[in-house]
Amino acid sequence: MIDIVSLQSILNSITRVDIKEIETLRLPGDASNRTYYRISWKSASPLKSMILMVLAEPEGFKGSEEAVTGTPSSITELPFINIHRHLESCRIRVPKIFHYDSKTGWILLEDLGDAMLADVIAQHPLDSKPVCDLYQKAIDTLIHIQRFATHPSETPTLAHCRAFDQPLFVWEFDHFIEYGIEKSGVSIPKKDKAVIRAAFSDIALRLATLPQRFTHRDYHSRNLMVQSDAICVIDFQDALMGPREYDLASLLRDSYIDLPESTVDQLISYYIARWEEQTFEKINQERFREVFDLISIQRNLKAAGRFIYIDQVKKNPKFLPYVPTTLCKVKRNLEKDKRLKPLQALLSKYVKELR
Repeated sequence: MIDIVSLQSILNSITRVDIKEIETLRLPGDASNRTYYRISWKSASPLKSMILMVLAEPEGFKGSEEAVTGTPSSITELPFINIHRHLESCRIRVPKIFHYDSKTGWILLEDLGDAMLADVIAQHPLDSKPVCDLYQKAIDTLIHIQRFATHPSETPTLAHCRAFDQPLFVWEFDHFIEYGIEKSGVSIPKKDKAVIRAAFSDIALRLATLPQRFTHRDYHSRNLMVQSDAICVIDFQDALMGPREYDLASLLRDSYIDLPESTVDQLISYYIARWEEQTFEKINQERFREVFDLISIQRNLKAAGRFIYIDQVKKNPKFLPYVPTTLCKVKRNLEKDKRLKPLQALLSKYVKELR
């Protein structure tokens, strides 16, 4: 239950007007440990609403909700607050924070409306110009993040203390084996499991040796809000350092939107052209696309396993319908690389979508 009296007092302090009556609307949740409410009111204040984020563990909610590795950090600040400050200092559009109380676990945020990129895209054919234009805006925002948020700011940032290294990539692959296969009722003989894990470890090593930049980790259509002037980025608290192709793969090989491959290819070309134009750094296109596909495999396998984990452990089945589509993306990318044929053949024995 929300303490309405306390909330009203906080809102009066922020808006500097006497708000007599407020309305609260619980918003549909995601896969996190957070609860969201839209708080609205009528007053002379230009602000008419905010989003209240309620943390499940007000004092203890200091860590990432995802597995992380990296340099031990002395930063005890809430990841959302810490990374928000860094992104804002880099002039990246993120929701404004009006209030944070560590004791109650309340964060009052700017209300960005309901125009998620996913919902706006759903209003158009996937191969249409409006969709392409929206993705280009999201890519422009991503490039800005990678160019400017990669460099440390004056205040230490958690994202710079953790990274996608081989152990983390392997952990995510193992997460898929555990939940995407074994916890789904399929048993893998030890010999086959060892071969699969060895192949995953090789991929993890290759990805971990790539140059790293600031990585949102979930840069997809449900974590980007379409505003009149910009794409606004949300849900960034798990950010870390990783390959620059990672967030682009999250965006273009999104579990929630199945973009035509021709559109994906066109948007990869757009990213490369914009990057070269802004940084004067030449990109090897063939190598970039190869890495992009490899990261897509890793990212989509992890997502599929995560969706099943969320169902079985968090008792939230809402993501299960996206598992088959996500695995179909994995199949398409495995088929592109002859070197991955043995891995696909072995995985397909235990995952029907990969056959």
